[in-house]
Parts: sequence; structure tokens; C-alpha cells
Amino acid sequence: MSLSVQITHRFGGFTIDTGFETGPGVTALFGRSGAGKTTIVNAVAGLLRPDKGQIIIDGDLVFDHRTGRHLPPHKRALGYVFQDARLFPHLTVLQNLRYGGRFAKRPATISEDGVIALLGLAPLLERHPAALSGGEKQRAALGRALLSRPRMLLMDEPLAALDAPRKQHILPYLERLKAEAGLPILYVSHAVDEIARLADQMILLKDGRVAASGPVFDVMADPAAIPLLGVREAGAVLRATVTDHASDGLSRLQVGAGPLELPGVKAPIGTTLRLRVLAQDVILSLDPPQGLSAVNSLPVTITGIHPGDGPGAAITLDASGERLLARITARTVKTMGLRTGLQCHAIIKAMAVAPGAIGAGPDAL
Repeated sequence: MSLSVQITHRFGGFTIDTGFETGPGVTALFGRSGAGKTTIVNAVAGLLRPDKGQIIIDGDLVFDHRTGRHLPPHKRALGYVFQDARLFPHLTVLQNLRYGGRFAKRPATISEDGVIALLGLAPLLERHPAALSGGEKQRAALGRALLSRPRMLLMDEPLAALDAPRKQHILPYLERLKAEAGLPILYVSHAVDEIARLADQMILLKDGRVAASGPVFDVMADPAAIPLLGVREAGAVLRATVTDHASDGLSRLQVGAGPLELPGVKAPIGTTLRLRVLAQDVILSLDPPQGLSAVNSLPVTITGIHPGDGPGAAITLDASGERLLARITARTVKTMGLRTGLQCHAIIKAMAVAPGAIGAGPDAL
């Protein structure tokens, strides 16, 4: 499955001029409000006809301004989950789910029972949308989209209307969907935590243009992405395997550079996870740390020093083949004598990695 987008579209004084290609898995479109995310996904869906360009879905030319081709939405075989669930209020959850199947034109990759089990919808089937929470509505909308048998899912800020607890409740369902349904997903969000847990590829948008793109593990740890992600959101995503659960609530996880002990890990031993480690939560030490309350220390090598516009600097680190990012002051860089190639230690506080920053899934492999 592949998606190729090369479009130009003008709204008053704002112009979308963007191009990218994606493959299997989850591709995240990230950018601040007004960056052009929804416009792009609507163009892919066929809800917007760009001024110029071309869109190809799995080898099928669905839009080409030169020939005038513009395949209507219902012929593109795409599932769309909006920010608001848009369920039919007069239908039950089960009736809403089956409505999606009325327009299915492709062989089923997952059965109705499979979708209900995957999204935990069994207790909700006889309810109407008015009796559902925000997260339950989104799960029902996702189920309806899946039962339309799409070749690709489009998800436009599906969790933006949910508060933090409900978002943390529904994220595991999205992780299961990614792992079990096998559908490619174009996922629009301005929430870095969602993208760190779900995305394989990440496309950063700024003013209607692609500012950076690549594997999420690389883009998240790229100092050049800090102005786009936000200083407080910048950090790295690590792959980790659960190796032990201690009686005091801490779990041991193995990353490439060594073990980490973290709280709030509920996954079984042997599970592969993703860990989001913020740059502001990484402390550097020239020597192996002693006498500190922080128990997590990884040997790292400095691969780059990137001064910011203010007093800070971003330090890129190689942790046995994985990328880490630390954010410290430029004064500290000077007083510690930090330089590219220097071997040191990255200290990560156990309590700094919140349970919500830990995502599961075989995709982490």
C-alpha cells in the first residue's frame, strides 16, 4: 500500500504546497493549527479538490489536475474518522457499525465480530450515541470506518476532543488496531504524545509545506525539529523490552544501551514497548553517577551540539545505535567541555517517564 501526494491549493492568502509519499503502517501529519493538516487529508479523501497536483493511492490515480480526474470520495475506498464521531443519532451502535458495511466494495480483512472485539464495543451495541462517552463514540466511529472495508484509514485529530484520561483510555485501542488490522493509516494530530506512541513515519508541516519527514524515531530526536515540536515536547522515542516487574512498583526494561527502571508499566514480561523520553528530562554526566536519587544511567556518545536561539543547546546522543536528545544550557556545554565524540552518561529520572508516554506494540520492533 502506498500514498503519493503532490498538491498546491490556495485559501485567500494561505497556500498549501506540499508533497510526500507514505507506505504501510501509520504516517502522522503533525503541525500547529493552520499548518494545513486537515486540508491535506481532505484532499486525499476527495472532500477537497486541490488547485493543482496529483494524488495516487496504491497505484490508483485519484486526482490529477492536468487531466481533470477527481475520483469522488465514495469511490476511493477510504475510511475517514473525524474529530467529532459523526455517528447517526437515531441508530444504535450496532446499526451505525453495519451502515459502514453498506458501501463496502472490497473483501473483508476483519469481520464484524472481529471489529467489535478489537475495539471493545460489545457492551455498547444497543446504545444510541447520546448515551456514549466521547471515547466510546470515537471507538464506534472507528469501527464503522473499518467495516466499510477501506484500503486506508484517514484519522483527523480523532482524540482532540477528549480529555487526558479518556485519551489514555482509547490510545491502547488504536495501538491494537495498528497491530491487528494491518491497514495503513494517515493520522492527523497536533499532539506529540499520540504520534510518539502510534506513528511509524512522521511528516512535520509548517505554513502548508513539509518541513521535515522520516521515521518517527529519527524525526522526534532531530534538533532541527525542536522549533516545530515545541521546546517542552522535544525528545526521543526508544524501543524497550520488559524484563522484570519488581514488588515495589518499578519495572525493568531493556533498551539498546542498557536497563531502565520505570513505574507504571503494566505490560507482560517480554513485551516490546516504546518509551518517549523528553530532552528536558535527560541529564548528562561525564562520570558514572554516584550518590544520586536517579537510578537510570545509560552510556552514550555525543554526536552533535546544536546551540539554540536563547541560552539553551540541544545535544544529540548515540545510545548503542538509538538516538537520545538532551537539552541543557550553553554555559553547561562550555563548563563541562562537551564536544562531538565525547563519551558520557545520560541520566533519566524514573518518574520523568510518565505511564502515558509508554506505548506498546510489535511495531516498536
